[in-house]
Amino acid sequence: MRYPEFIKKGDRIGYTAPSMGATTEPYASCFAKALEVMAERGYGHEIGKNVYKDDGIGISTNPKAAAEELVELYLSKENQALISAGGGEMMCELLPYVDWEKIKAGKPKWYLGYSDNTNFTFVATTMCDVATIYGPCAPTFGVTPWHPCLEQTMEVLEGRRTQVENFDLWELDDYRDAEHPFAPMNVTEPVVIKSFPEGNHSFTGRLVGGCLDCLVNLRSTDYDHVAEFNEKYKEDGIIWFLEACDLNIFGIRRAIWQLKEIGWFKYLKGFLIGRPVCFGEAFLGLDQYTAVTDLLAEYQVPILMDLDFGHRNPTMPIVTGALAKVDFTDGHFCMTYLEDLHHTKLMRKQWR
Repeated sequence: MRYPEFIKKGDRIGYTAPSMGATTEPYASCFAKALEVMAERGYGHEIGKNVYKDDGIGISTNPKAAAEELVELYLSKENQALISAGGGEMMCELLPYVDWEKIKAGKPKWYLGYSDNTNFTFVATTMCDVATIYGPCAPTFGVTPWHPCLEQTMEVLEGRRTQVENFDLWELDDYRDAEHPFAPMNVTEPVVIKSFPEGNHSFTGRLVGGCLDCLVNLRSTDYDHVAEFNEKYKEDGIIWFLEACDLNIFGIRRAIWQLKEIGWFKYLKGFLIGRPVCFGEAFLGLDQYTAVTDLLAEYQVPILMDLDFGHRNPTMPIVTGALAKVDFTDGHFCMTYLEDLHHTKLMRKQWR
């Protein structure tokens, strides 16, 4: 796995919009505020023009232009990391226009985003063997005050954190809107992590995953390199992390079935499942738990659910492609990235 160099004060962060840009409220105000916060932290910026465009369908602009900007900023020497301007709906349409050979050959760079950004975080890791970070998009860094998950994300980007843990409370109702763009995360609900089977668990494996809505759309396309990824890292074993946005409980079950049937789930060590947007739904004898566990129980590996990542804040940063050790003890979740520092030193030596 190729790990990018960590960022440091004085570096520039690049911002691009391969999915939606930051043109509507509260995202426009939050993005502008995020730039101020990052400047106070010691970072400059390089902003792609598509961040301020909204002439696309479900993404910032036309797919070819969005792809070209993504590759340009990923390879640019003017920034040392990329943060996506937002999620969206149709980032998949830019995949044919991405020059993946350039991504493979280029110096690896951290890319941070979630939701529709699965189309890059997942594909770049499984196809190009480069680590990415599944975590907050740029406007979230404009909320005031920061939730600890944002500091945690920056510490991962800066190479000052190799361990992430669950938080105490999560956000059921989001108060951020055009009139209150900087409203902090409204964390009110106690975090209760469920394990299947019940009990404490500890396992180690290579992390891969993202938003189910996007993953199920990628299966069997030219961007499905899961089989090769699984074989390359079978000695490490695989930990899948999954969460859902628009899918209801039956959509989640169908997506899990599809990925299972196509053979993605091999050499398994465990599953990490984030809180879905449809949290608490139940219908026709199905709920968010049985939607997953009914189909995955046969693998006889731990399944941890309602974890802090995805579309229900807060969200801990997940380094896609990393070798990680998961410890779940007495309701507390802790995940340690085992090789980031070591491999980053190797990469720095290689690219000097």
